[in-house]
Amino acid sequence: MALKRPNILLITADQWRGDCLGVVGHPTVRTPHLDRFARDEATVFARHYAGCAPCSPARASLYTGLQQMSHRVVRNGTPLDARFDNIALAARRAGYRPTLFGYTDTSPDPRGLVATDPTLQTYEGVLPGFEVGQGLPEDDGPWLDWLAERGHDVDTALPMQAAAPEPGQRVSMKPTRFSAEESQTAFLTDAFLNWLPTQEAGQEDAGWFAHLSFLRPHPPFSAPAPFNDMYDPEADLPYLRADSADAEPDLHPLASYVRNRLTLQGFVAGAEQHDSALEEADFDRIRAVYYGMISEVDAQMGRLLDALRDRVDWDNTLVVFTSDHAEMMGDHYMLGKGGYYEQSYHIPLMIKMPGHGTQGVQEKLTSAIDVFPTLLDALGIEGAHVPNGRSLLPYLKDTAPQAWRDGVIWEYDFRDAVQSGGINRPDLAPDQCVMVCYRSDRHLYVHSAGFAPLLFDLENDPACMHNIADTAPDIRIRMAESLLAERARCADQTLARHMVWDWHTA
Repeated sequence: MALKRPNILLITADQWRGDCLGVVGHPTVRTPHLDRFARDEATVFARHYAGCAPCSPARASLYTGLQQMSHRVVRNGTPLDARFDNIALAARRAGYRPTLFGYTDTSPDPRGLVATDPTLQTYEGVLPGFEVGQGLPEDDGPWLDWLAERGHDVDTALPMQAAAPEPGQRVSMKPTRFSAEESQTAFLTDAFLNWLPTQEAGQEDAGWFAHLSFLRPHPPFSAPAPFNDMYDPEADLPYLRADSADAEPDLHPLASYVRNRLTLQGFVAGAEQHDSALEEADFDRIRAVYYGMISEVDAQMGRLLDALRDRVDWDNTLVVFTSDHAEMMGDHYMLGKGGYYEQSYHIPLMIKMPGHGTQGVQEKLTSAIDVFPTLLDALGIEGAHVPNGRSLLPYLKDTAPQAWRDGVIWEYDFRDAVQSGGINRPDLAPDQCVMVCYRSDRHLYVHSAGFAPLLFDLENDPACMHNIADTAPDIRIRMAESLLAERARCADQTLARHMVWDWHTA
């Protein structure tokens, strides 16, 4: 008897750091529901990395299995070339009707659209192939309408995500006006659970495919009770950074550019532009709220997973939990994402594979570009293009491949910083404003056109404070050669693996 086609659920939680899970040993963050999922049902990839940042580029890599050097989505608003395959289009070829709850931050290819098409006004397009079960654009419109129906006044000057001011503090840890049962996470969870196809024993359908794209723990940093003050901002948790922002090593102008322009605006709802730098207490309080936001998402994940466990098709449901990119969260006196530090790119990945139990915590270096080929492999179909990533299915079946990659790549395009004058290098063309980072088990190598290479020994210098590119030339050359080999491997192989007569029939 043929196996039933599995249900597919892809869950992303925006801007979630890969170390912020109990199951991988975080000393403070409490994620009991995801920890249970990992312990009993899923395989955890503890050293998993985004391919790039910010949101649109990172999601392009996740959805297509391509490095940024291949898909060329370099900023929020860069169009995704229509010639590329993606998870939703592939799912349609497999017979699914992929449905989105949330957002994909995908800018459409404009070449097939008229100039007046409204989708050309925003980067918040929907990945081709998806039907929308419940959208959640950046303006939170559908969620705010839902809150208004529940009696909230959503038209006040204070943004709905803002916490009430806290006397004497620039960063409030007061709760939001909405409850934990009314958060954006709860709103999308409700929409997904209400959409789930009814399924009775012996009446299984052909399977469903859903993408649940949570906004949190993306800023603005605020949380409903009881998560707003769940964590102590004065807990003695170290940051990866120098003793002061001024003491941070000036190894690449992008890092100093980001630090020097950092304010609360954009990270704390309702905050005005501040001339002064963030203070220690500001970072501590933001971090405490960020941890609370993670626990809030984990609570909704518990509700979601419990509902799925009660269904007759749970054993035949493939679940992926991951993020698009991570968050600096005070390391190197930064907030947000970008640059070369791995804290911007280390993200969670948990996968539950039908028919196979948990394979524990895997320590291999994996990348967001591996998710698309993994889903193709699980569905038994070919991609319309050859992904740069590799299928993780062998690890999920405890039949690990004999050979695996020795390192992962992440990229960051900083043309905005150059074009704005923030980095005074007018000689750099836009296509030179990119850093390509190669991380091995022990070292991080950073190549950036027009700048000296960087090399860090992560074992002895996890904070990347000391550039050893000049003092360890053998390692630098080896890392550069590994990066070059990986870039060469990412050249498009879609047609290169065939000859034209492979398509000919007599």
